[in-house]
Amino acid sequence: MKGADSLDWAFMQKVIPMYAAAVTLTLRLVIIGIVLATITGLAVSVIRYKKVFLLSQLSAAYVQLFRNTPLLVQLFFLYFGLPKLGIHISSEACAIIGLTLLGGSYMAEAFRAGLSSISPSQIESAQALGFSPIQIMRYIVIPQALAVSIPPLCANVIFLIKETSVFSVVALADLIYVAKDLIGLYYKTDEALLLLVAAYLIILLPISLMAAVLERRIRYAGFGDSCTF
Repeated sequence: MKGADSLDWAFMQKVIPMYAAAVTLTLRLVIIGIVLATITGLAVSVIRYKKVFLLSQLSAAYVQLFRNTPLLVQLFFLYFGLPKLGIHISSEACAIIGLTLLGGSYMAEAFRAGLSSISPSQIESAQALGFSPIQIMRYIVIPQALAVSIPPLCANVIFLIKETSVFSVVALADLIYVAKDLIGLYYKTDEALLLLVAAYLIILLPISLMAAVLERRIRYAGFGDSCTF
């Protein structure tokens, strides 16, 4: 790496808007993908927890499939494989679907760990008090499971944001795409990589700090009043 004095600061200032656009695109796709992944993961974990016939086996197969295949391979299949079958979807749709499927499998395992931490005695006590199955899930199981699942969920969010670095394979102008493009056009490797690192820090550092604060508050607060009888 060159010294700070030899960096082309004028060039960096000129291309900052390109990185800002890439950050905006990345955040938009990440927010949509993580929201959908969280919903998917919660649904899958509840299905497995309730041992719904056939759906439970299908959910387990889904988790194993997408946890054990890289996002890069999934994106290649969505973007280059599906058109062979006559199915054409946009680059952004590929990124969101890939992130949702991959993230959902990881979120499902995080939620499953939380659901598994609920002792059977609490369920039996709730049933004895006349709680319906929906009330048991809403007021007893889900709140405690979420509290236990927060640390792995936060880790999964950070992991999924890092996984967006492969979005460039489906022709999306994400951060990696912009950095590679600038390096190829102007041979400004140090400047492009420095801005790339700065951009990821801008995205990830606040999320990491917020996750740490959230985990501490949950740990100190316990499971909350919603879980008491």
